[in-house]
Amino acid sequence: MTVEIKIPSPGESISEVEIANWFVADGDIVEKDQDIAEIESDKATLTLVADEGGKIEILAQEGDTVEVGSVACKIDTSFAGEATSPKAESVKEEVVEEKAKETASSAPAANIESENYKDVKISPVAKKLMEENQLSVDDVIAGLQRLSKKDIQAVVDNKNNQPVAVAAAPKEISREEKRTKMTNLRKKLSARLVSVKNETAMLTTFNEVDMSAVMELRKKYQKKFIETHDIKLGFMSFFTKAVTEALKAHPMVNSMIDGEEIVTPDFADVAIAVQTPKGLMVPVIRNAESLGLADIEKKLMELATKARAGKISLDEMTGGTFTITNGGVFGSLLSTPIINPPQSGILGMHNIVERPVAVNGKVEIRPMMYIALSYDHRVIDGKDSVGFLVKIKEMIENPHKMLFDGKDPDSMLLGL
Repeated sequence: MTVEIKIPSPGESISEVEIANWFVADGDIVEKDQDIAEIESDKATLTLVADEGGKIEILAQEGDTVEVGSVACKIDTSFAGEATSPKAESVKEEVVEEKAKETASSAPAANIESENYKDVKISPVAKKLMEENQLSVDDVIAGLQRLSKKDIQAVVDNKNNQPVAVAAAPKEISREEKRTKMTNLRKKLSARLVSVKNETAMLTTFNEVDMSAVMELRKKYQKKFIETHDIKLGFMSFFTKAVTEALKAHPMVNSMIDGEEIVTPDFADVAIAVQTPKGLMVPVIRNAESLGLADIEKKLMELATKARAGKISLDEMTGGTFTITNGGVFGSLLSTPIINPPQSGILGMHNIVERPVAVNGKVEIRPMMYIALSYDHRVIDGKDSVGFLVKIKEMIENPHKMLFDGKDPDSMLLGL
């Protein structure tokens, strides 16, 4: 029986995709549920999976643009079960390597010594190479067809106990260029970035955050947090939670333009930028305002793993109301992140650097992070943009405020 593998729909409004990469060759035997190819649309990269096992016949080549629903390949199921599992191949390779080692070790050792050249010193590396090639010192000397000035100078220097100068290998100079075709995903991303700059009144405001309190919390409770929730406590969960509370205080930052209307959701679907082998992807944590730190960490890990493996769906990357990007993981000290449309704001996190700061009239060294909010000034006024960052700063420097809707616990207790 022959099974047709058709191009799935990555999402609404997408009618064609590009075959980015085949993981198998034409005529290979594949197994059921095996990843066989990657397809790219202008919004996401997805994996093509074999519905059945058997011999594959590839119909669409790498780089081809094909319509959604068309046949990418066929699988002849009469060959099912003939594929050699990767594990078996690995074991086979290990056996071959082991036999090669045994053969090498059982082979008689070469007699590299020489009566005529007893005083010749041989380095361990050279000795090993001579043994592997069954060469003696006599063979090596006889194989030297010409002595250079460098060889003679090396002998003279060695005789005088002078260090031998090692000539640096000349650097290779290249003038070659490499040209790579832009993928549909990269083309769409480029167009979106340009449109954001041209179609929005984008501004960026900055602040800095003392990370001491959060770092102390992580240090104090990390082990217990892992034991309880089976996941590490990172900085992103603190900032995500702080963002949801700051959005409640400044809902215009969570708004977006739809035609001639401004839409302001009562929920916070926070998109987190994740670096993947195929580029930057932005999966969305739905209703982040209702999640605790552990739930945020688990959801982020789940989405990031899917994104890096090319398993994430289009639905999991659309519909965000606000975005967070962390350039600090790459060492960025300061940046102006670009808005992720149709959203009106994006928070940029950066590298944590110890800097001298004034604390109660004294200079102290504190772990500081610059944070940036890029926003669409058509929707968000300066008061809201600055107030939003100040709110995040307050909650990161006093994490307990996150339990009280971003308010001071003492004020809540006193009813102020």
